[in-house]
Amino acid sequence: DLFSVTLQNQDQRQAKLVGKEPAKDIAVLKIEGSLKDLYPVKIGSSDNLQVGQKVIAIGNPFGFDHTVTAGIVSALGRSMPGVGGVTIKDMIQTDASINPGNSGGPLLNSAGELIGMNTMIISPSGASSGIGFAIPVDTIKKIVPQIIKYGRVIRPGLGLTYLPDNYAQQLDIQGVIIYSVPAGSEASKKGIKGLTRGRLGRIVIQDIIKEVDGKKVNSFDDLYNLLDNYKIGDTVTLTLERNGQKRKVQLTLVQSD
Repeated sequence: DLFSVTLQNQDQRQAKLVGKEPAKDIAVLKIEGSLKDLYPVKIGSSDNLQVGQKVIAIGNPFGFDHTVTAGIVSALGRSMPGVGGVTIKDMIQTDASINPGNSGGPLLNSAGELIGMNTMIISPSGASSGIGFAIPVDTIKKIVPQIIKYGRVIRPGLGLTYLPDNYAQQLDIQGVIIYSVPAGSEASKKGIKGLTRGRLGRIVIQDIIKEVDGKKVNSFDDLYNLLDNYKIGDTVTLTLERNGQKRKVQLTLVQSD
């Protein structure tokens, strides 16, 4: 995929897509040609942000390029639905004016350091209503190096497959229902089971994931975001429920498909 990138001096360059992480609304482009006259923004941290702190947003709202708006951090730790229904957590909420065309633009602190990437707004009209959201730069710093190296995010997983949440909701089950367990896997060797068939071919639910390291799992979204805090090779303790009985099983995280 080829793109056209317009720089601050109006110079246009071709760029190619290196990779993307749709679940976090992040993509990486590689600009072609000489980079000697390009000066990257200084990278800050989103870890020490405070509500009320001044911020600056830059973007191309409605096609007006390099527009600068200012505001404050309105809230921290917001959760918003992302692509594919997976929740994006720990987002920065700001009242800096953000409109269509700002998505992908930087959110800066008063020192000019990157603290986030503007990504969405809440507005009935589609224009700025003082409620905008940005992906924290600390999240970006974890994801971008993987995209550059692998072309995608290498995410840890349990090596299992699951039933969609709507089945659990219909059955009033809190947790993630395991659909299948690969033969010969660590999970299989430790007795974890997916769906089985009972008498007359009736499908029987076996193991349901209720917790990861003591943190409640009510949906696949919860499981996805919890595992995102680990890396491949880490060991987690699952609380499983089968036939109303709970037990704990340790599993080593593997590369998720």
